[in-house]
Amino acid sequence: EDVVFEHNLLRHSGGGISILGVDDNHPSRQTRNITIRNNVLADIDEKNLDASLRALGDAGHVVAGRATDVSDGASMEALAAFAESSFGGVDLVHLNAGVAAGGPIWTLSENDWKWVLGVNLWGVIHGVRSFVPRMLAGGGPGHVVATASMAGLISGGIMGPYNVSKHGVVTLAETLLRDLMMVGAPIGVSVLCPGWVNTGIGESGRNRPDSLRNAEASGDILGSSTATGGASPLKAVLEGGISPDVVAAEVVDAVKTGRFYILTHAWKDLIKARMDDILEERTPTPMFFPT
Repeated sequence: EDVVFEHNLLRHSGGGISILGVDDNHPSRQTRNITIRNNVLADIDEKNLDASLRALGDAGHVVAGRATDVSDGASMEALAAFAESSFGGVDLVHLNAGVAAGGPIWTLSENDWKWVLGVNLWGVIHGVRSFVPRMLAGGGPGHVVATASMAGLISGGIMGPYNVSKHGVVTLAETLLRDLMMVGAPIGVSVLCPGWVNTGIGESGRNRPDSLRNAEASGDILGSSTATGGASPLKAVLEGGISPDVVAAEVVDAVKTGRFYILTHAWKDLIKARMDDILEERTPTPMFFPT
C-alpha cells in the first residue's frame, strides 16, 4: 500500500505488553510506502524553531512553523488551526515535547510537578484533543506518534514526575489506539519509548516558565539548575546516548509497518522484571536506567 502523508506535524521540545486483538487487516498494521510532503514544526523556543525552519527549508523541504506552548490547550488548538490553514489538514502527528525534573519524590516542589506534567503529559493530551478530531474529519489514513520513554514502562528511582508523565503517555497511546480501532478509523498509533538519547532535554530548564520556577531550592537534581535556566547533571549522561537520527529511523519504520511500541534500547529485561514483580505480587525490584 502506498500512502502519501500530505501534511505532517513535527513537534520537538523546547521537548512491553503485546496488543491483544489487533486485526492484521487494520490500516495501522499494514506495511506502507510513505511519502511526506508538507511539514509543520512547533517549538516553544522561537530561536530554535527559526533555525530548524531555515535548515529544513534549505534542504528543500516544504515547512511552516509556529511557536507553541504544548502545556496550554489554547496554544495547541491555535497550532492545529495553523496547520490546517497552511496545508489543509494534518495526516501524521508526532507529539514529542519533553522536559525533566527529578529527585527524592518527597522533596520535589509543586512547581516541579506542574512543569513536567504540563509539558510531558498535558502536551500529548492537548495534541490528541486538537488534532485527532481533524484527522478523523479528513477521512484519510493517518498516524499519531507519542513520545514516552523507557520511564513509561519501568519505574526507576529519582525520576518521579518524569516517570508519572511517561507512564501516562503510554496508557494514553494504548487507549487512543483501541478507541480508534473501535470506530474503524484508518489512523495508526505508535508510542516511542527510548532510553538515553543525545538530546537537549537536560537543558530544558531554559524554557521553564518563570511562573513555575522554584522561589526556593527544591530536591530536583535532574534539573538542579532550572532556577537559573541552566543545564542539569542529566546532560552528561545524555551525551553518551544514541543519536536522534537512530531514533528517527525507528519512528519512520514504525509508521510504515504499523508498529505500536517503539523500543530503541535493549533494556527489555527491565520491563520483564517490572512485569514479573506485578504478576508475582512482590515488592518492586530496585531499578535505575543503565548508564
